[in-house]
Amino acid sequence: MLLAASALALPASAQQGSDPSDPTPEGTAQGDLSVTIYQNGQALVQDVRRLNIPNGRTRIEFPDVSAQIRPATLSFNADNTAIVEQNFDFDILTPAKLMEKAIGETVTLIRTNPATGVETVERAEVLSVAGGVVVRIGDRIEVLRDDGLPVRVVFDEVPQNLRARPTLSVTLDSNRSGTRDASLRYLTPGLGWTSDYVALFDERRGTVDMQGWVTLTNNTGTTFHSADTLLIAGNPSRANGQMRPDMVRPGTETADRERLGDFYLYPLEERTTIANAQTKQVSFLDVQDVRASRIYEIGVGWLANDEDFRPVSSAIAFNTSADGGLGDALPAGTVRFYQNDAQGNPQFIGENSIGHTPMGSVLSLRTGDAFDIFMQAEVEDRGRITADEYERSRRFRVIEDGETVREIREERAVEYYRTTMRYTFTNAKPEPVTVLLTQAGLDRYWWGRDFRVTAEDVEGEQLNADQRLYRVRVPANGERVVRVTYETRY
Repeated sequence: MLLAASALALPASAQQGSDPSDPTPEGTAQGDLSVTIYQNGQALVQDVRRLNIPNGRTRIEFPDVSAQIRPATLSFNADNTAIVEQNFDFDILTPAKLMEKAIGETVTLIRTNPATGVETVERAEVLSVAGGVVVRIGDRIEVLRDDGLPVRVVFDEVPQNLRARPTLSVTLDSNRSGTRDASLRYLTPGLGWTSDYVALFDERRGTVDMQGWVTLTNNTGTTFHSADTLLIAGNPSRANGQMRPDMVRPGTETADRERLGDFYLYPLEERTTIANAQTKQVSFLDVQDVRASRIYEIGVGWLANDEDFRPVSSAIAFNTSADGGLGDALPAGTVRFYQNDAQGNPQFIGENSIGHTPMGSVLSLRTGDAFDIFMQAEVEDRGRITADEYERSRRFRVIEDGETVREIREERAVEYYRTTMRYTFTNAKPEPVTVLLTQAGLDRYWWGRDFRVTAEDVEGEQLNADQRLYRVRVPANGERVVRVTYETRY
């Protein structure tokens, strides 16, 4: 299909309220612009334009609105003026659209002889543009091929319903004439933002320097010039039961930022132009010397028998508190970690995502598998034990009036088990490391929660009914074996 086209006569855009001698940036008709961008792909645009509105009923055009404007969300306000009707023209002027609208009309074809440079001018009727441009020239039918030959199509005028820019036209009824501010407010998809964090980790000092960047994207079909931009962080619609593997514990501190309901507001310090089909990055966080540490961790399921050694996970932990932390609420995004090599050059060591994080939270972000540290979990011994043996490991008694009270109800046979788990750790690093081992699978419904830990080489911490945590110190260039014995009804 022929896509190259030009027009002989393009009507000037006579827009009320604009002054050709005082053009705004790049000829835009936008006024004092404010843009609020949410993280669900929606944005609120507020555009205040200075217009000369005559008395009575009149039609005024507002070009340079979003090409994806939701007309039903439009709000218009000007003193002594009411809106009667609105129309949104989004059929944008393109070569293909010009040809499509010219079906049944006559255009001018200008052909240039590549050898001599001589131009030949012919009038042609456009018959079809389905799969290619078909025209009638005198008594012959011809297909214009997009084969690179120098052929131009010249149109006598622009079709009335085609616009060079997305345009909103409104019919107004005013009870006085004069220049005044007119405010447009509407919602539009196509504007979005995400957060990205760049963190430089200093393992020797136990700190991290972090920069936060906001990435703005604009696919609305319109450039927003010198806009006062406000970013809203929050989830307008949140899924229940969302897991947060990045967060060890949510914070309880209030960030020094403006809040709107359940949202945090992140205004950009300076006005910015958000160009169409552009990605723009703006800094919003720059903090040095935040306390941080590298941790190693691995999880084990109940009765897990690893066929081979598994690498432990490497993670970097820090907090967002005001005291020694980042001191801010963090919008959801991706954190990318770097660390200086021996020559002082920062090298990428991993990345992970975070959800919306209140100030005061403790975060642990997995950056990958450790190269030098492995663990193998095995069931070293498992066998049934008698009820009497199980009773002997009971740690608590119910005592009333100095006597032990025991009630036994025989409803079904109960089997008891003694299980010894062996965890073998290896460390090829020249320094000792601490690995956080989490044994999961201890919660077997209400009837099985009476489990006992009768022996453990390392004192564990019961995180909840299902998980027990062990902090295992593994020597440099060595290995360590840890055994834990459980007595259970499963």
